[in-house]
Amino acid sequence: MTEASGNQEAAPRVSTAPVPERLLSVASRLFAERGFERVSVQELVDTAGVTKGAMYHYYSSKEDLLFAVYQRVLAMQTRRLNEYANASGPVEERLHAAAADVVHTTVRNLDDTVIFFRSLHMLSPDRQNAVRKERRAYHERFREMVLEGQRTGVFRTDVPAELAVTQYFGAVHHLGMWYNPEGQLSGADVGAYFADLFLAGLRP
Repeated sequence: MTEASGNQEAAPRVSTAPVPERLLSVASRLFAERGFERVSVQELVDTAGVTKGAMYHYYSSKEDLLFAVYQRVLAMQTRRLNEYANASGPVEERLHAAAADVVHTTVRNLDDTVIFFRSLHMLSPDRQNAVRKERRAYHERFREMVLEGQRTGVFRTDVPAELAVTQYFGAVHHLGMWYNPEGQLSGADVGAYFADLFLAGLRP
């Protein structure tokens, strides 16, 4: 290698991910960092390394992209919850695994969590209702496991299942306000602690 070539800066790496995934990844980061309103379409496409035409081929507007961010994480977490809920084994073990997993996946998608509470009002009323409906269905599926444990005597019955689940997700939804990815606890660590505390409060 010659001296001249040795001093050359490496060319920036261009993502090889499909265009929709690149746009979603960039949108999640920029919307979380600066807010949906402050990010322009031009900035989105420039950061993703695509053209406006490419973006509009997949998403008809910036709001479409925001809605897709919500749909992506909701679909992923719902699929994982159903796997735990439908698995065999003691309900206490399945609920613990599901409770830990929602924390872990929330931490892995922390930008999406920040966006959820900061920018939901930027969606159209119909889309806001759709997102809330999906989130409510997730909570209800989670609650069904608590009810199952109550029916079989594994969990205490003097605390309403709805209240227990609402309290738990209140804590999960605040992760974006305090969790530090550079801190000592990993998402899996926090998930295990949260799930331990949740189950301890449900046991007779």
